[in-house]
Amino acid sequence: MNILVLNAGSSSLKWQLLQMPEGKLLTKGLAERIGERDKGRIIFPDRSFEGDLPSHTRVLEKLKSYLDEHAAWPIHAIGHRVVHGGNEFVEPVRINEKVKQKIRSLFNLAPLHNPPNLAGIEASEQYFPGIPQVAVFDTAFHQTIPEFEHRYAIPEKFYRDGIRQYGFHGISHSYIAKQVMKKSRAAVKVVSLHLGNGASATAILNGKSVAHSMGFGPLSGLIMGTRSGDIDPSVLLYWMQQLAMTAYEISRILNKESGLRGLTGYNDMRELERLYEKREARALLAIRMYVNRIKKYIGGYAALMNGLDALVFTAGIGEHSSLIRKKTCEDLDYLGLSLDAEKNLNPQLHDGLVHAEDSRVKIYVIPTNEELEIAAQTYQVLNPHSS
Repeated sequence: MNILVLNAGSSSLKWQLLQMPEGKLLTKGLAERIGERDKGRIIFPDRSFEGDLPSHTRVLEKLKSYLDEHAAWPIHAIGHRVVHGGNEFVEPVRINEKVKQKIRSLFNLAPLHNPPNLAGIEASEQYFPGIPQVAVFDTAFHQTIPEFEHRYAIPEKFYRDGIRQYGFHGISHSYIAKQVMKKSRAAVKVVSLHLGNGASATAILNGKSVAHSMGFGPLSGLIMGTRSGDIDPSVLLYWMQQLAMTAYEISRILNKESGLRGLTGYNDMRELERLYEKREARALLAIRMYVNRIKKYIGGYAALMNGLDALVFTAGIGEHSSLIRKKTCEDLDYLGLSLDAEKNLNPQLHDGLVHAEDSRVKIYVIPTNEELEIAAQTYQVLNPHSS
C-alpha cells in the first residue's frame, strides 16, 4: 500500500510517499512560503517551482500533476498530521465529514496549526477523490497522561471547558517509544527528549506517555529556539498590569522573541555552539540554562516513574549536538547515567548507543521519523487486523 503523508503548516507543506508496511520511501518534497505572493517554492526530487502559491490547494494541484507522471506510484491512502485533537481524538481516525467538523471546532485551541491541517485535508479530497484519508493527531499520544498529571489546579469549570494539558510532538515521541521497545524490551521507564527549534520532554512508561513538558499549548516546558518554556505567570500579570502590554504583545514575546533568541540573539544551536567554544558569555549562559532545564525534567520524570531505564535524544539538536548530549548527561550519575565520550561524538557508528559499558541507564540517539509514524498509523487504521 502506497501512503502519501502530508504535513501542512501555516505557510508550508511537507510530503512523503511511503510503501507500507515496508516503510520504503518512494519520493518526498516540500512547499514553502504558501500565501506569499510570487514568493512560493515547491521542491520536487528532480525539479523545483517558484512562483505564486496562494493556497495549499494550489500546492496539492501541482503535487497531483507530479505524481500522475509516475504511474508506478499509485496513491492508495493519505495520512495527515493534525496538531490538535483536543479531548475528542485519542487515536488516529479515518476522515469523514464529522471528523472534519471536529477538527474545525478545535481551531481555537490551535489557531496556527489546525486550519492549515484542515486545508490540506480538503485540498486532498479535491485532487485525490475517493482515496481514503486518515488523521493522525500530535496530541493523541499524550491522552494516556493520567488526570492527576494533566489537570491544572484551577476551578473545575475551566477544566470542563477544556483547559488542561494536551501535550505536543506526540507523533515523534510515539515513534521513539516504539523504537526503544524494539531495541530493548527491558527499557520500560524512558525519558524522550525531542530537542529541535521546538523542544519537549516526555516520560514514557511501558510505551505510554505519562507526563509531558508542554501543556495547554506548545509554549511551556523546555527552553526552545524562540519560545520561553516555563515562566512564572506573575511575569505575565506584571506585564499586563504595570506595563499595559496586550495579549498579542505578550504572545509575540514569549513565542517569537524568547528562548535562545531572547538570551543571545540567535535561535540556531550551531551558532551558539560556535560562540560557546569561544567562551562568549551569552552563549555560555544560554547553554547552561538550556541544559539545566532539561535536567530538571529528567530528574522529575525519573521520580514519577520510580527510576529510569533509558534516555533518548532526538530531533535536530538531540540528534546532532554532541555538546548538548554531553552537558545534559553530566552529573546525573545518581540516576545511573554514564555517557561514553567517544561514542557520543559519532553515535551513528554505534547504532545510536552512546552510554558507557558501566551505565545502568541506556542512552540512545534515535533520529525521529514523524512521516513514517504517520504512515504506520494510517496503515493500521485501514488494515486493523494486520500484525
